Amino acid sequence: MFTGIVTDLGEIVGFTPTAQGQLHRLRIACRYDQTTIADGASIACNGVCLTVVASGVEGSRTWFDVDAAAETLALTTAKHWKLGTRLNLERALKIGDELGGHIVAGHVDGIATLVSREDLPDMARFELSTTRELARFIATKGSITLDGVSLTVNTVRDVTFSVLIIPHTLTVTTIGGWKAGDEVNIEVDLMARYAARLTEMTV
Repeated sequence: MFTGIVTDLGEIVGFTPTAQGQLHRLRIACRYDQTTIADGASIACNGVCLTVVASGVEGSRTWFDVDAAAETLALTTAKHWKLGTRLNLERALKIGDELGGHIVAGHVDGIATLVSREDLPDMARFELSTTRELARFIATKGSITLDGVSLTVNTVRDVTFSVLIIPHTLTVTTIGGWKAGDEVNIEVDLMARYAARLTEMTV
């Protein structure tokens, strides 16, 4: 379980396709203390919950290895990741941690496409589009997770929605580099999903 509050920016420094391209072994460099990363730990990488299979230190940087399996490659932007790709990282939530964003499972629902970017004096406004199936879970002032970042929805119109990003978030996440046409991972709010399911069952 995660909160959507990014705690580090990682970089893919190793990339090994295996199993006829159906599995990618990724080595991700980060600034986490390696002694705190156990094999089997969960780390959200651009919103995708991945399991650590090894870790170590090279030079001044910690690294950890994860496997991106076929379903992850099919449903998320992981299929586009390559050497040098930067990733928003978040360690799994521990009992007693501050819930600064919202409850995030790390189970990506699909992909949103960036329609436009508008740089404003003190923030940036992004408009994105997604599938109709996912759009029904997105509401104005509701929560949304994009590439692992907990955000508040600003406006909604049919299958498009917008978010406003403050300078701090633009600086400490990969969002600062987003441009029109980019694809990002989207996880809808769990509460919205359960509410929709409850409505379906009571109709």
